[in-house]
Amino acid sequence: MGVATSGIADGPITILVDDDATVRDALEELLNSVGIDTMSFSSGQELLDAKLPDRPGCLVLDVRMPGLSGLDLQHVLATKGILTPIVFLTGHGDIAMGVQAMKAGAVDFLTKPVRDQTFLDAVSTAIANDVARRAASTVSRKNVALYETLTPREREVLRLVVSGATNKQIASDLGISEITVKLHRSNMMKKMNARSISHLFNVWQSLPVDSR
Repeated sequence: MGVATSGIADGPITILVDDDATVRDALEELLNSVGIDTMSFSSGQELLDAKLPDRPGCLVLDVRMPGLSGLDLQHVLATKGILTPIVFLTGHGDIAMGVQAMKAGAVDFLTKPVRDQTFLDAVSTAIANDVARRAASTVSRKNVALYETLTPREREVLRLVVSGATNKQIASDLGISEITVKLHRSNMMKKMNARSISHLFNVWQSLPVDSR
């Protein structure tokens, strides 16, 4: 395994997996030249055995390698819940492989030799995707914590509010007075830090389905 750093401990990192040391070295040099840290592995199993840093970034996988192929590794990572965006590099790619990789969520499927700028653009897109994913995950966790402060009745009111029900309809559905609905609704909005109904709807949408 090779590790190169730009000195930014929490900056983006690109993890390279390729059995060709010459390719790994060249890509590391290119990425480090634009300030992107790198880690490199010669096989998929080596990657799986390693402790990876919890930083925004992407994976660059060779398609054909001894042992686990890049496509196999993509599948294994997905089953482990590792959602780091993937860019594939191949010297022997075909349309079917590219379609399979993209359907499974790859950001790009590039054929060697690849132009430096094309490669950097793909990596930049993948890193941006990971930054956005991590930000959304942080927001979701925060909103789940807020949701868990609601009483069972406030949760019922929340579900009905985001479904578009009026206070009168909510009162009828729950068998309570409109005044009581307004009280629960006010408390719920405060606990969820919701500034408006549209904001509340966005908060609701960020909650994992199984936590609602």
